[in-house]
Amino acid sequence: MSFVNEKDVFGSVKTAAVIVAHPDDETLWAGGTILSNPKINWTILSLCRKSDADRAPKFTAVAARLGAKGFMADLDDEAEQKPLEQAQIRQTVLNTLPKRTFDIILTHSPKGEYTRHLRHEETARAVLSLWNDGKLEANQILLFAYEDNGGQYSPRPIKNADIIIELPKNVWNTKKDIIIDSYGFSPDSFEAKAACDNEAFWLIEKPEDIEKI
Repeated sequence: MSFVNEKDVFGSVKTAAVIVAHPDDETLWAGGTILSNPKINWTILSLCRKSDADRAPKFTAVAARLGAKGFMADLDDEAEQKPLEQAQIRQTVLNTLPKRTFDIILTHSPKGEYTRHLRHEETARAVLSLWNDGKLEANQILLFAYEDNGGQYSPRPIKNADIIIELPKNVWNTKKDIIIDSYGFSPDSFEAKAACDNEAFWLIEKPEDIEKI
């Protein structure tokens, strides 16, 4: 059930940016939405893995398959997840995006989508602060709305999210195919299980909306 009508959000959108921490995040959390709105001029930014000889070319191919322009940066993404300075992440976003004004921006939630990945949470805070400061411009921000109950199950849409989009079967199948065939994850991997047939978002139109998350 959608508390905000999907068509009311995307109906007049011409340009959209999807800003994520990693290659595959764009597909896992919003791939069906991107595929379902091919008339939108999509820009996808992955803040990590530009130097990854495996993931970087896959991301480029996936962006093309999604009908989007893909850009990558190379923030630290070691397993230790050492915190990054917000100033570094903010500047990386600004330096890597081809422009700073979009109709809508999609990104991670400050609470992430599962327990837990620091880069997801850091990316959300950076994007929201840039938008709040006017350094990124968009009429609306959509934050991925997923949870895993502290790691008890695979990520799933949050039931009371502002927007829950039920993907047509062919769109969901394409989304799964991207995760398994294009990115190369096995059918029983975390990533394949996280590729939900519904996609959920929090709608942010003013800074105080963040408090509902």
